Amino acid sequence: MQERTLATLVLEDGFIYHGAAFGAQADTVFELVFNTSMTGYQEILTDPSYKGQGVLFTVSHLGNVGINTEDYEAATPQVSAMVIRSLSPLVSNWRASTDLSSWLAQHGVPGISGIDTRAITRKLRDGGTMKAAISTKGTGAEALLQMAREWPGLDGRDMVKEVTCAEPYHWLPDESEKRWVTSLRFLQKREGAGFNVVLYDFGAKYNIARHLSARGAKVTIVPADTSAEEVLAMKPDGVMLSNGPGDPAGLPYAAEAVRKLIEADLPIFGICLGHQMIGLALGGTTARLKFGHHGGNHPVQNLDTKAVYVTSQNHNFMVLPESLDPEQVEITHLSLNDGSLEGLKMKNKPVYSVQFHPEASPGPQDAHEIFEPFFDAMWHRIENRE
Repeated sequence: MQERTLATLVLEDGFIYHGAAFGAQADTVFELVFNTSMTGYQEILTDPSYKGQGVLFTVSHLGNVGINTEDYEAATPQVSAMVIRSLSPLVSNWRASTDLSSWLAQHGVPGISGIDTRAITRKLRDGGTMKAAISTKGTGAEALLQMAREWPGLDGRDMVKEVTCAEPYHWLPDESEKRWVTSLRFLQKREGAGFNVVLYDFGAKYNIARHLSARGAKVTIVPADTSAEEVLAMKPDGVMLSNGPGDPAGLPYAAEAVRKLIEADLPIFGICLGHQMIGLALGGTTARLKFGHHGGNHPVQNLDTKAVYVTSQNHNFMVLPESLDPEQVEITHLSLNDGSLEGLKMKNKPVYSVQFHPEASPGPQDAHEIFEPFFDAMWHRIENRE
């Protein structure tokens, strides 16, 4: 593990924090958010939804399980920076292939430890998400403050283009994928069905493709700017819209493609940014949350069954429920923390979406069953065709 040197973190409101550097030697500017998950830092750091953001972890001690080759949600770290209270000097896990600091350094991501993350979290909760800058190579606080204040931020920007795949490709299944799926009843009922599912890559976590594949689907992953006509030419049984980074309002091309796919009566399921794309395609609007939802402990209620899921979440924007047509759309899930919209379905088409992450990784697996209506809709589509 590399020797620790001084690091400086500056928020756009002028607050300055000095701590120990780890990871890469770099200067970078980003949007700072906090994540309340107790475990799963590797999955969080590789989640493409964090592109353009630095993540402050509220859990006090990280790094003790190192980095392994199995728990990636993308091929490389996606965050701009990592902010933590304490970095473990030792790695103690049989799966680890390297330590956290060395891995971040390899991929150009700086980190700061030894600062009061509780105080910063309270600041973000009170004042909202902030722009910030970090230096692990000696740049002064005044220069960092100027960087943070001059940075345009993420609002209105298309961040998806920085994380989407360049060309369509097929997900290669693996027998180990079945460990990602807890709905064994569903597997026994539908396994081998061979659904053809197109997965829009707005910044898709690997675990979405794992879940689809483990349930018997053949998954084709396509770039975010793929037109509806190109998708329909693939003759899919259903379309999955993935998670992704940034402001959904910056993706009018994606909303237009989703609108046309909805008109084609295909079974569609949206997750996180994909949920927001469905909302926009249906004529709704989106808005920024004060400090976003980032963590693995967010309670969400199913309004039909009254069941409460503890969910994994990572988003800064939401669909405004009052902007949706109640003749077309049924609200299915709400956040029990702030009442924000967490799920919807169309009343006359097989279209479903959730703001949270039913595929988890990291986080609780309460919501794995959320995928089942989508698979049922594809099954019925195939039966009717036959």
